[in-house]
Amino acid sequence: MALLEIDNLRTTFDIHVGKVQAVRGVSLTVGEGETVGIVGESGCGKSVSMLSVLHLLPDYARIEADAMRFDGTDLTKLSPKMFRRISGDQIGMIFQDPMTSLNPLFTIGQQLMEPLRIHKGMKRDEARRVVLEKLRMVEIPDPESRMKQYPHELSGGMRQRIMIAMAIMCNPRLIIADEPTTALDVTIQAQILDLLASLQKQLGTAVIMITHDLGVIAGMCSRVAVMYGGVIVEQGTVREIFYEPRHPYTWGLLRSIPQKAGEKKKLVPIPGSPPDLIAPPKGCPFTARCPYAMNVCAQAMPELRPLTDTHCARCYLMDEGAPKVTWEGSRT
Repeated sequence: MALLEIDNLRTTFDIHVGKVQAVRGVSLTVGEGETVGIVGESGCGKSVSMLSVLHLLPDYARIEADAMRFDGTDLTKLSPKMFRRISGDQIGMIFQDPMTSLNPLFTIGQQLMEPLRIHKGMKRDEARRVVLEKLRMVEIPDPESRMKQYPHELSGGMRQRIMIAMAIMCNPRLIIADEPTTALDVTIQAQILDLLASLQKQLGTAVIMITHDLGVIAGMCSRVAVMYGGVIVEQGTVREIFYEPRHPYTWGLLRSIPQKAGEKKKLVPIPGSPPDLIAPPKGCPFTARCPYAMNVCAQAMPELRPLTDTHCARCYLMDEGAPKVTWEGSRT
């Protein structure tokens, strides 16, 4: 059963130099208890897509969608007050930078108790008990002392655990994790990812993992959406994306993954720069950087074509008469 359904989401920022078309028709579903990854380079629209769902963008952002349903409720038709009841209670968010997401003027305990008092109507003592329980779940040592501390007194890894505790405070049905390990060293990254996986299994919560790291996707997710230039260019199971990719951009991402120790293959960067989303190309957004681009690629956006029940891609190379290029054949 689909918990979250996004149909043709479009997000535009009206700024002084023009209208930035950051998200240009994203459709995505997330099932109960499922972990879905959204992967792509910086500026592709992955974070903006999810912030659009939660209405966490500035006033100059225009959000449109044919439908955005959470557990059957259309989020586009809710009043701000009704939406806040869902977003803070049933949908949790782990932000990219915990230092800027936590308020430096309030203690950890004050910030963690706030959602419980707002959404659950708990008294102070009951809220404190639940906060201590959640801090133990995210493996915070000496949680009683941590509740009295301010964000600047904690390490980066500890602050990220606090953000995870905040996200699960009201036992949400969906957690959106936006680059949760970006600013952490590799050891702490592994600990945070293990913690997220453990909590997901323990609580049965659905997770949307936003990242540029395909290694995180491989270890955490069951399905993957690959974004580029504000659109989803390929979507499938982890196995399909890693072993049977069909879009040249996905090939480029896979070729840029460091190899195992002992292998001497060089990393292959993707040449060029992302498209200008103030004046996005009318065709495939990857055309200017694609070594297999054809004339038709620049003329019209290809449809997201189904390959299997779970796998689809947006590329003219799948047309009859197109050059026969495969993932294996594209490797260097």
